Amino acid sequence: MLKSNIALTLITLALLAFLVGRSYSTPEPNQKLAEYVDIDRFMGKWYVHGYTPTFLDRDAFGGIEEYEMGKNGKVLTTYSFKKGGPKGKRKTYRPRARVKNTKTNAVWKMRFFGMITANYYVVYVDENYQETVIGHPNKKYAWVMSRDSNITPERYAGLKEELHKRDYDLETFKRMAH
Repeated sequence: MLKSNIALTLITLALLAFLVGRSYSTPEPNQKLAEYVDIDRFMGKWYVHGYTPTFLDRDAFGGIEEYEMGKNGKVLTTYSFKKGGPKGKRKTYRPRARVKNTKTNAVWKMRFFGMITANYYVVYVDENYQETVIGHPNKKYAWVMSRDSNITPERYAGLKEELHKRDYDLETFKRMAH
């Protein structure tokens, strides 16, 4: 039983690496990003309103992403959600990030499970740091977030438009309820 659990975990990690594209270098952005991200203002709680599901967060409900600046310039991240609906079990993941482009602070390298890395783009953040759109170089993974658990359909559509303008593949992108 223990061997099958270990094997399943290793297969899962390998699949995650394949899905998000493991890379050790940070390529030049292939899309327009936020001109400048004030890291201190960006830290804090963000409610996830739209996302591209992965095997980790399929059927997520009430997603919250929180950022805190840690020691040595690492961004401590906590991503939590309820699996399957409002009564689902709370799942929590704690990836870590480093800001890779300190001129704009819009390119991060996110590390999952201590070994899988993925580029993380701050595609858009409004001037009041109340709404943001996060993307990925492959243009298949994205997140729409705000500081409030409620967002109007019009505002959500406007933020999703930021992804359309950058030619994101939104076939599997979905709205997340709160």
